[in-house]
Amino acid sequence: MNTEKEISQILEQGAVKSELDYERAIIAERKLRLLVKNDETLKPVRKKLRDLISDWENSRWSAQANITENMIRESDLAELLAEKERIFIEKRKKLILSKLKSQGLSQKELGIILGHNNKSYMSEIINGIKPLSMRNVIVIHRLLKIELNDLIPGFLSQSERIRIKSTLSKVGSTKIKLSMADFELVD
Repeated sequence: MNTEKEISQILEQGAVKSELDYERAIIAERKLRLLVKNDETLKPVRKKLRDLISDWENSRWSAQANITENMIRESDLAELLAEKERIFIEKRKKLILSKLKSQGLSQKELGIILGHNNKSYMSEIINGIKPLSMRNVIVIHRLLKIELNDLIPGFLSQSERIRIKSTLSKVGSTKIKLSMADFELVD
């Protein structure tokens, strides 16, 4: 899972392309609604995201759309995964902010340490709008003594789980044995 990367990709590609993208976009738009109060420069990002959400809803879930049981199941699963991602990002945010406070550092100072001078950029990273790069993860891990599994989620998206299952059956490896629990949404 890399929700932050997915939001950036959605904005760059200019379209929501799946139910999971849609659910992630809704969560990001809610976060942006709060962030815009402190940083007006985020208004265009929020508007673009709202427009993309609206386009998806109009094309996929309008009264004229042929909504199937499979679409509803896909939507339910995407909502579950997106919520799990949101909870992970919220816990990570609280942990980072708590560690910053205990170390006497501000979010802005962390941004400078990471090489980001723009305050809104750091806010977007901590709130899960922009992705944490691997370099940022390593610096935060070492600087703030935060476990890697608290910075990087250990669960896979539905599409990734399906892809892995399919690939394993094609490869036909008898040495790799995975249980259904290895592909559950829960850690």
